[in-house]
Amino acid sequence: MESFVNLAGALMALWMISLAEQPADADHPHGHSKAEYFSSAFEGLLIVLAAASIGYAALHRLLAPQPLEAVGIGLLVSVLASAINLVVARILMKAGREHQSITLEADVHHLMTHAWTSVGVILGVGLVAISGWNWLDPAIALLVAANIVWTGWQLMCRSASGLMDVALPPEQQGRIAQVFERYSAQGIAYHALRTRRAGRRSFVSFHVLVPGKWTVQEAHDWAERIESDLREVITNCHITSHLEPIDDPCSMDDQGLDRGPASSRSKRTV
Repeated sequence: MESFVNLAGALMALWMISLAEQPADADHPHGHSKAEYFSSAFEGLLIVLAAASIGYAALHRLLAPQPLEAVGIGLLVSVLASAINLVVARILMKAGREHQSITLEADVHHLMTHAWTSVGVILGVGLVAISGWNWLDPAIALLVAANIVWTGWQLMCRSASGLMDVALPPEQQGRIAQVFERYSAQGIAYHALRTRRAGRRSFVSFHVLVPGKWTVQEAHDWAERIESDLREVITNCHITSHLEPIDDPCSMDDQGLDRGPASSRSKRTV
């Protein structure tokens, strides 16, 4: 049963990564990178289901303790499985960080739940063998199940946040602010900064406020410099910028997601 669960998770990951790597098209102008969140949510669900099955079996054994059977073979299989899972998890984690793939990170967490389960088996069997208390085995299994549930829940929350266009982490937003601070001495400001992440791609949009006396070419050149600096601090980043004159009151009407009442524009037009 566990092998089929692993196979389902791996096939889902392969499918979603293949879909996420497809280029943008007419129906998906922002690309397909959000597909990875479906895979990570699926992996999180599998992890929670695995923990539920462990918890169910542990409660049954806790209410009716039973002597352990085939201890030697069980320990050998657990140790080998734990070692293999740890090696594969390290390889996947390196690839996941390199490619900023939440799907590969989800696979890592899935494999680590197996490793924690194996650790629980070894610990539980060892303590039972030393003490003779058969209830220790299911008690430790419940602790392992609780830890696995927490891992699966965090993974599903991360997936939901990605689908809801959560902003980039504070660390990356701080890097963006530092880039703009370097240009404040040139009379350049910014507002309406919005960020989000979709899979391994980051999206940044903002309005650049420049002196109104500048030519379009001059303002454009400065905006290009800002975008270039942002791409150096935020990898795999798609940037959308909008130029506005800093001395025009109308430039302050659209700082939010939806443009507010253009009262200043109406008065100026009249």
